[in-house]
Amino acid sequence: MNFLRSKAATFRPSTRLFAVPVLLAAVFVAFSSSVRADDSDMASRHYQQYCASCHGGNRLGASGPALLPENLARLRKEEALEVIRDGRVATQMPAFDATLKADEIAALGALIYTPVVPAPKWSEADIRASRIQHVDPATLAAKPVFDADPMNLFVVVEGGDHHVSVLDGDKLEPIHRFASRLALHGGPKFTKDGRFVFFGSRDGWVTKYDLWNLKVVAEVRAGINTRNVAVSPDGRHVAVANYLPHTLVLLDGDLNLLKSIDVTDREGKRSSRVSAVYEATPRNAFVAALKDVPEVWEISYDPTAEEIPIGYVHDYKLREGAFVRGYLNPRRTELTQVLDDFFFTQDYSMVLGASREGVGQVVNLDVRRKIADLPLDGMPHLGSGITWEWQGRRVMASTNLKAAEVTVIDLEDWSVIKRIRTRGAGFFLRSHENSRYAFVDSMMSRDAKNILQVIDKQTLEIVRELKAPPGQTLAHVEFTRDGRYALASLWEMDGALIVYDAQTLEEVKRIPMKKPVGKYNVWNKTMREEGTSH
Repeated sequence: MNFLRSKAATFRPSTRLFAVPVLLAAVFVAFSSSVRADDSDMASRHYQQYCASCHGGNRLGASGPALLPENLARLRKEEALEVIRDGRVATQMPAFDATLKADEIAALGALIYTPVVPAPKWSEADIRASRIQHVDPATLAAKPVFDADPMNLFVVVEGGDHHVSVLDGDKLEPIHRFASRLALHGGPKFTKDGRFVFFGSRDGWVTKYDLWNLKVVAEVRAGINTRNVAVSPDGRHVAVANYLPHTLVLLDGDLNLLKSIDVTDREGKRSSRVSAVYEATPRNAFVAALKDVPEVWEISYDPTAEEIPIGYVHDYKLREGAFVRGYLNPRRTELTQVLDDFFFTQDYSMVLGASREGVGQVVNLDVRRKIADLPLDGMPHLGSGITWEWQGRRVMASTNLKAAEVTVIDLEDWSVIKRIRTRGAGFFLRSHENSRYAFVDSMMSRDAKNILQVIDKQTLEIVRELKAPPGQTLAHVEFTRDGRYALASLWEMDGALIVYDAQTLEEVKRIPMKKPVGKYNVWNKTMREEGTSH
């Protein structure tokens, strides 16, 4: 499957970067439940013949992404089969119906969906060797090369053809567009001055982009399957959460490796994927949740951080015990249930977390223990939570990936104030401190994914529905810096950003985009605006 011939270390803004995922979908999902040994041998030969030049002989990826179960599991079977059979227009992905028979496709798919044993590694040497310096930082201008307000820019991730658009938030017009790595995930993260933005891809690539100069600065591959990245406000530290391998990778602001931490429990007996990592500015630290071990980690990026005791300590004052440096080492909070996703209170002292089974808990990061249960159902998506003032108290609300509701929680006593019934299970909830309304999608629902519902944050009632044509997806709202406009994604190949007046809720304009899966306003993100996720 030799469709991308550029080297892995070459960043090229062209169709070459986005041709492969559709092939991968087609390859892995068309497999039979059991495959004979001769089918496996045939698949191995076909892999080397058609796939290895782009995806690596070890399936870890090269110019194309990794062909591993962890990287492919989210792709849908029907889409994959269509692409492998018919190819994809305007990309390097050809049709394979005349090249491979149905049983050959099935066998090849089975091979690729089979885990590599032993599990593949991505060492510190691999990370260092992957780093690419695209631009000499000394050649970059120290001020924006455009006239738009740099703090009211939007970064729009277009998943349809793997590009990113930079949007002027005042004129609501694109000013630049560039090719990205495949399958960006976890949301871009900005430095506090708004100049640099960091992207993470599912295949482990971390990209540093200069928004003032509109240029990719550097890239590094920090893992094989990555969840998300986090960045300190000054841009000097970057944390990368990996599913594969089980590592938490720490980089400096130029994407040089600082250290890679093997993620295990305290005894080092049980290894774990990292569910997510976020930056907690008041704590000068990153906070990570572990997928397979009931612990929360806090990793300080302050070089003067207090030492961390390990094992038993007889006397802290006399230093009778074993300690490690507090800088870039994990301080553990041990729990009884894992946290798959979480939300910070405004002062970052508390984490509201939940497992995929819906077990909710409140964790105090200062005393490093659980202090309360959260009465949650289904599969809450706390990472998309927002807060606001309601009847003199601070509340938090979250969508749910399984239940058709928005759950509103009192942040004083952790009780549920209301369960707002929605059209279907949703992923994103967004608002702005200058808006009375919060927007929620139902994108996990087959029948209601085309509907955005608008919640009055004071009455806690749904007051309006905004609709796309049936079968399409309307989701992921983000506001302009001043909260005047709300931009929603029409999540289609020939999609658009739909701009709504945030007060009248009327449509203002449409900006054509290729499956705009997410948009992120610099001001809202860097200022930690209460109506957006952090």
